[in-house]
Amino acid sequence: SPNATLAAIEKAVGASDGAGEGWELVECVPFSSTRKWAAATFEGRGTFYIGAPEVLLMGDGAPEVLLDGREASERARQAAESGARVLVVTQSSEPAGSPAGTGLAAEMSPLAMSPVCLVYLSDTVRSDAREIFKYFGDQGVDLKVISGDHPATVAAVAQRAGIVTDGSWIDARELPDDPEELAVTMATGSVFGRVTPHQKRAMVHALQANGKTVAMTGDGVNDVLALKDADMGIAMGAGSSSARAVAQLVLLDNRFATLPRVLSEGRRVINNIERVANLFITKAAYAVLLTALIGIVGSPFPFLPRHLTLVGTFSTGVPGFFLALAANDSLVSRGFLRRVLRFSLPAGVIAGAVTFVAYEVIRRLDGVSLDEARTCATMTLLGIGLVILVLISRPMRAWKVGLAVAMGASYALTMAWSVPRSFFALEVPPAGVWVWIFSAIAVGGVLAWQATERLFAKHP
Repeated sequence: SPNATLAAIEKAVGASDGAGEGWELVECVPFSSTRKWAAATFEGRGTFYIGAPEVLLMGDGAPEVLLDGREASERARQAAESGARVLVVTQSSEPAGSPAGTGLAAEMSPLAMSPVCLVYLSDTVRSDAREIFKYFGDQGVDLKVISGDHPATVAAVAQRAGIVTDGSWIDARELPDDPEELAVTMATGSVFGRVTPHQKRAMVHALQANGKTVAMTGDGVNDVLALKDADMGIAMGAGSSSARAVAQLVLLDNRFATLPRVLSEGRRVINNIERVANLFITKAAYAVLLTALIGIVGSPFPFLPRHLTLVGTFSTGVPGFFLALAANDSLVSRGFLRRVLRFSLPAGVIAGAVTFVAYEVIRRLDGVSLDEARTCATMTLLGIGLVILVLISRPMRAWKVGLAVAMGASYALTMAWSVPRSFFALEVPPAGVWVWIFSAIAVGGVLAWQATERLFAKHP
């Protein structure tokens, strides 16, 4: 089961007929991101290692075979800085079971190895990568590149993709273990190489400690820990099964171009939930206040159930349906509950209080019946509700204005048409009362606008 690296090597080098004859495998160790190498021992041919040059070529006294150790290290460094992913193949004549443990996983001795060859691999940058990363940068997303490859290679690829422009990088082997110091480093750095799986998870925690919401993308076993602890784990569909299992989102088409749409959909859902929550909590606030005031004063309740059906339908129900489905990619910020309460409670209290005062004043006017006063209260509450709907809908669009106008026109049609007017127990109020109705709507609308203006000035 070759991984992507070995599959790429096999495809480039190929294998002639009979190439494997006389090579009897004794023992093998798969690649580990902690060791940074894989190895295999063959009968009578010694042990071959393949992995990171800075790990396998760290000795000064390695005997010459095809390349001197220092020369190989220098060639590997130059290739890595040009953007190539570099591996080295080394050979050791020592048997697999000695000297510091059992099997190849024991501590290896670099002095017993000879460099055989360097392997250059190239990462293909998708044609739309630069455009996608620019989009995320414009949306205020901080991009961090963390990889187990050589830092210079990672930086070169990141520069080609448009993530960084200066080619700077940080070697994860030099990162501090202290979480606070790591958080400072993560705030300033963008490209990290030679990162271990546990360091990836620590990086996620460091970013979260800085108050960031972290999304992690990955496709390998080495990414599982970080994917699991990130606020949003995103795995590639062609990645390992373990990565897909712990991720909250799997890109089945393996295309990063899907992520801008994911971000847009997430923002639409969160922002529209906030809008709809403002509508319904405002409704709950004025309903509770009106009930309390009527209970204290002892007046007849200003609404019949069918009146509240009209108000709820035209100011909350139907508008809430359209606002919940509307496109909305505004930046999501913390403090969802605080913002909803800061808007809904003042708006609901103003709507309820103004409606109650208007109802009590109109009910006591000469020539006004209780049914007419209830109709006036319904019109007042609905009018203020439509003003609140416009405030919630900001920034305004033509269809949002049309929605508010349509809701007001629907109620006007209900009042003008005798059939629905009779069904909802509405009575056309006397001509002199209309001034009170429009004045109450104007006062309530202005107060609601002033009470919520500071909030929307900070969050347009």
